[in-house]
Amino acid sequence: MTERGTEPFAVGDVVADQTYWITREHLVRYAGASGDFNPIHWNDRVARAVGLPGVVAHGMLTMALAGRLLTDWAGDPASIIEYGVRFARPVVVPDDDAGVAVRVAATVSEARDDGNVALEITVRVGEQKVLTQARALVRPPVPDGARAE
Repeated sequence: MTERGTEPFAVGDVVADQTYWITREHLVRYAGASGDFNPIHWNDRVARAVGLPGVVAHGMLTMALAGRLLTDWAGDPASIIEYGVRFARPVVVPDDDAGVAVRVAATVSEARDDGNVALEITVRVGEQKVLTQARALVRPPVPDGARAE
């Protein structure tokens, strides 16, 4: 176990858990921001023609949601030392107002002596993992009133 400020971290601790929703509107906005206008992200006919079950979220959008969980928890994007994932399954986004729920959780896989925390990140739609080998090394947040060493 390692400690930073007054908050100890132990292997197996879930430090963050959040459900995000992705809608077709999010896909349009992400396409505009990223410049990725591949029709598999907005056209059901094209997505099905290439063997997909329907319109899918951009892989980098899915990865960004996991990154958002980390930065929200750490409190500072500069606290993310390392971050990487493998894409396992596409996130199919229905053509409705609700969209699809993507659940992201971060669990301590190693509490290092230097105060940094290695995290295993799970990203699921329902029971299916959509990202695998999702890992990060993070400088954890310093609790209010505590000083970082």
